[in-house]
Amino acid sequence: MQEIVTDIVHEITEGSPVGEVKPDVIKQFLEELPQKALGIGIRIVLAFLFFLLGVQIIKMIRKITRKSMQRAKADKGVMGFVDSFVKSVLYLLLLFLIAASLGVDAAGIVAVIGSVGVAIGLAVQGSLSNLAGGVLLLILRPFTVGDYIISESGHEGTVEEVQMFYTKLVTIDNRVVVLPNGNLSNHSLINVTVADMRRLDIPVSVSYDSDLRLAKTVLGRLLEKDEAVRQDREIRVFVSELADSCVRLNVRCWLDKEDYWEGKWRLTENIKYTLDEAGIAIPFPQLDVHLRKEKA
Repeated sequence: MQEIVTDIVHEITEGSPVGEVKPDVIKQFLEELPQKALGIGIRIVLAFLFFLLGVQIIKMIRKITRKSMQRAKADKGVMGFVDSFVKSVLYLLLLFLIAASLGVDAAGIVAVIGSVGVAIGLAVQGSLSNLAGGVLLLILRPFTVGDYIISESGHEGTVEEVQMFYTKLVTIDNRVVVLPNGNLSNHSLINVTVADMRRLDIPVSVSYDSDLRLAKTVLGRLLEKDEAVRQDREIRVFVSELADSCVRLNVRCWLDKEDYWEGKWRLTENIKYTLDEAGIAIPFPQLDVHLRKEKA
């Protein structure tokens, strides 16, 4: 297209002083205009068809790449990152080929892309940091898809997808949290479910008038009967603090990570029922105030 425009300008101004155009050249140009416009239109249509074909080829390549990684049993986070990276690179290559087919100088495209790339690189340093962070997350693997993590910013949830620039978490109430990869790779985080088991600690308060030995015995029996509690790991009920209004006990046991929340909720409820049946009171916070009457 650029060559056609150059030829047209050259034909109109060839052999003529500046600002002067020959009438016969204008006539010839008008006669050839429909044919040249048709040629440009055909190029545009072919470029559009080439774009549609390229989109289908890109989808096929992405599908083949995903299946290959699935057969290799690659991590889901790696699969998502590679898929988004391949998609971006192939679409840039497709646009480059379409521009070249329209007659745009390839060297000029490369020069423009280089200069624009430098400017964009300075403007989007954060995005490049996120890209590098995504690569580090895939190499170091502090978490994988399906892990429950807590970031330094306080956001927590199950890792659903690791993309080129961002990581998606799904919270317990089914909200989606999008975190930059740069922050996740440069700051501390807690991987809650990386281990097969989790320790559960439930604080329990009993009154000073209660029988501590009886309280510890009935709570220990409760832990031994619960189906989610791992009997091959530590099970303890101990006094953790002598507080102002109560004696604080700590109920400690281990659960498989998939049973953690259901086990915690069930044990917390059953602790209340067990203490009530044993006649052990859970005191309310209280403050004794003594008033002294001053003599007149």
